[in-house]
Amino acid sequence: MSPLFPSLYAAEPREAVRFGEHVLTYAELVGAAGSLASRIAGAGRVAVWATPTPRTVVGVVAALVAGVPAVPLNPKTGERELAHIVGDSEPTVVLTSPEDQLPSSLAGLTRIDVPLTGTAGELPAEPGDETPALIVYTSGTTGPPKGAVLPRRAIAATLDALREAWAWTADDVLVHGLPLFHVHGLILGILGPLRRGGSVRHLGRFSVEGVTRELSTGATMLFGVPTMYHRIAEAVASDRELTKALAGARLLVSGSAALPAPDHRRITRATGRAVIERYGMTETLMLCAERADGGARPGTVGAPLPGVDLRLADEADGIGEIQVRGPNLFSGYLNRPDATAAAFTDDGWFRTGDMASVDEDGQVRIVGRKATDLIKSGGYKIGAGEIENVLLDHPGVREVAVTGEPDDDLGERIVAWIVPRNPQLPPGAAELADHVAAQLAPHKRPRVVRYLSELPRNDMGKIMKRALHA
Repeated sequence: MSPLFPSLYAAEPREAVRFGEHVLTYAELVGAAGSLASRIAGAGRVAVWATPTPRTVVGVVAALVAGVPAVPLNPKTGERELAHIVGDSEPTVVLTSPEDQLPSSLAGLTRIDVPLTGTAGELPAEPGDETPALIVYTSGTTGPPKGAVLPRRAIAATLDALREAWAWTADDVLVHGLPLFHVHGLILGILGPLRRGGSVRHLGRFSVEGVTRELSTGATMLFGVPTMYHRIAEAVASDRELTKALAGARLLVSGSAALPAPDHRRITRATGRAVIERYGMTETLMLCAERADGGARPGTVGAPLPGVDLRLADEADGIGEIQVRGPNLFSGYLNRPDATAAAFTDDGWFRTGDMASVDEDGQVRIVGRKATDLIKSGGYKIGAGEIENVLLDHPGVREVAVTGEPDDDLGERIVAWIVPRNPQLPPGAAELADHVAAQLAPHKRPRVVRYLSELPRNDMGKIMKRALHA
């Protein structure tokens, strides 16, 4: 197999990663990662305590160089869930920073504090395409988290498809503030720039000020999730430096959940720069993306990437479940042949559980999760997302989530969970229902409105709709 990171072999003195004041060149990265790789070779699997630091980058790259599967661990994971992940993946080593205080779940592992310097020597030969590279655990919404085994083939395929869609080159400098235990932050945000031979500046913790600073000083691309872009949209009209920085970026990308149309409009109106979206999952990596040269189309996630086959199953009213196949897919769930078999159709397509429509131009429009975002009410299939976008256009609504709940007459009734802009004067339920009915259709209006001070979200900013009903 060709190298995952060709630029490592050149070991040039160009910047590879930056976390605040701490910079690693390609030469320094290959030195540190190469020397660590020799220590962990043959370790079986290694856990990586995935803090937003350069040591996480060195640890993951070292594992990939050594051909040892890495298990990124979320430092915020609770003790019970962490114990399950460690017990299921059975790493022998945990890679950390010297200052990390590790929980008892990791006490039985050999601890190695990741170095930031070293002498690589000759790097080992690249493992085969199907060699497991990462084991990334899913969110576990329907049971204990499952470990998705991602082979080197899948990482290379998805990053090369994005290179073509986004005209991604070694000249690009990416800025992001995403967690490094997840596909978006780690594979796209760190391994993507390294595969291209470019560089990445990690904010450590997302801030509008950090985005402004980095895009104003040479960064060309920004990756974020909707909560981050919402904060940008709130600030962009009054922050001239932010507006100028965004206008000068080559590419603004949002993912992990749909970016609401009002935020799209506010950013584009202020900067002249559109945010493009992409779509993927832990098990599939990236499936669709809007192109850098194609213009953003709010509400869509673009067309399937090169190499990805996509179909809609059980289609009705133009909406069906997305099923996919291609070289970007995972190998299976670790220790779960039953779950792996259930995730695929008899003819070999992966069931995403996401519902969507595809327009005449091949653009995919995600309706939502089959379990939580597709509402069957009064004989209609209704997507929660379109109602959420309309409600966000109401001046009294700051945030919203739409779900369905059982109804004896309708099958399911539409419920709107509202975070009002002014908690003392929230918009009334009838006013919100009329607002939706006037812009969509009467059967799409919320039948129930519930008011909250905030919506429950996970570490990636996704709204946890199951927690709303709980």
